[in-house]
Amino acid sequence: MQTKFSLKLSLMIAAALMALTAYSYGQAGTDVKKAADDTGKATDTAAKKTGHATKTAAKDTGKATETAAKDTGKGVAKGTKAVGKGVKKGAEKTEDVAK
Repeated sequence: MQTKFSLKLSLMIAAALMALTAYSYGQAGTDVKKAADDTGKATDTAAKKTGHATKTAAKDTGKATETAAKDTGKGVAKGTKAVGKGVKKGAEKTEDVAK
């Protein structure tokens, strides 16, 4: 009788330990899934913020490029006028000397 009781008790303890082990592994799996979900959400948020910042930077770069192009065009126009006036004066002086 003692042996049967001891065997039953041992089997019950073993079953309880196995159930506890299975529960622990299940809990660990849940924790890993939650961590993965959190990481996915953080990555998604970071990607959206990066995309927004890139878009804003591209717009700002486009505006700066446009302004620089306009300023360069104005500078070229002024330089062309100055060169044109210088050429005209030079031609007039050459004409005067030739007469």
